[in-house]
Amino acid sequence: MGYTLAIHGGAGVIPSDRMTPAREAELRAALDRALSAGEAVLAADGTAMDAVTAAVCVLEDEPLFNAGRGAVFTHDGSHEMDAAIMNGRDRRAGCVAGVLGPRNPVKLARCVMERTEHVLMIGEGALGVGREAGIEEMPADYFFTQERYDALQETLRMEAAGTLDDDPARRHGTVGAVARDRAGGLAAATSTGGMTAKRPGRVGDSPLIGAGTFADDRTCAVSATGDGEAFIRLCVAHEIDARMRLAGETLTEAADHVVREELATLNGSGGLVAVDAAGRVAAPFNCEGMYRGWALEGLERSIAIY
Repeated sequence: MGYTLAIHGGAGVIPSDRMTPAREAELRAALDRALSAGEAVLAADGTAMDAVTAAVCVLEDEPLFNAGRGAVFTHDGSHEMDAAIMNGRDRRAGCVAGVLGPRNPVKLARCVMERTEHVLMIGEGALGVGREAGIEEMPADYFFTQERYDALQETLRMEAAGTLDDDPARRHGTVGAVARDRAGGLAAATSTGGMTAKRPGRVGDSPLIGAGTFADDRTCAVSATGDGEAFIRLCVAHEIDARMRLAGETLTEAADHVVREELATLNGSGGLVAVDAAGRVAAPFNCEGMYRGWALEGLERSIAIY
């Protein structure tokens, strides 16, 4: 059996009536670069873990997406980033929350998994693990983008005027990847800057195993994007695994049910990418769109937004 890679750049997309051809071309090119990075690993008989790390690093480096460089601002004008990675072979995982400094938060999450006995670490404690490992750190201004700063100012103005709406592009945005390697191993990784104007200290679903990130070789690997609080309350990623493992549902059946039906009970919007043990892909969402793409060995790549 061949390899499979699926990625997402978040479910908070620019509405189709405001999307320009130039911006859409930039987004598609960025997704293609991420697929290329992850697929290069898998095509060389690399592991799913290395593939999702490589793909997410590209997305974190791309200012178009809400992770790494280009992450949204908190209410007080700072950055707090979250990330997670999980290995489906042994269910080892590493997660970080509320960090600023590492160029690629997903690498810091992997350091937590590989260099400590912990799963989830926050703030300075997490940063210390990365420094011990020598991962690259950047100054705070590296993560600044004018577009995200302007979005913060607009949100604060709307908040003050009492006109704040439920625009998904402001409420959520995340990047992630799932993969199946040629040996049958699954892995998932997710990274985010969170919500525009979030309270300092807020943590969403991305770094929480079973909510926004999950992998088990027996069933599936999942990386989610959307209203983090709803995804946490529903344990979305693990719910898909449970429906497959205990109810015998296919990946598509389980993922569609959770995203299109269960999330609706909490008025939650968003989506996810997932891959099962056989390398099949699911990418459901219940909002206007989700930046996404996938590559299956021997088949043509697919990239989509709406």
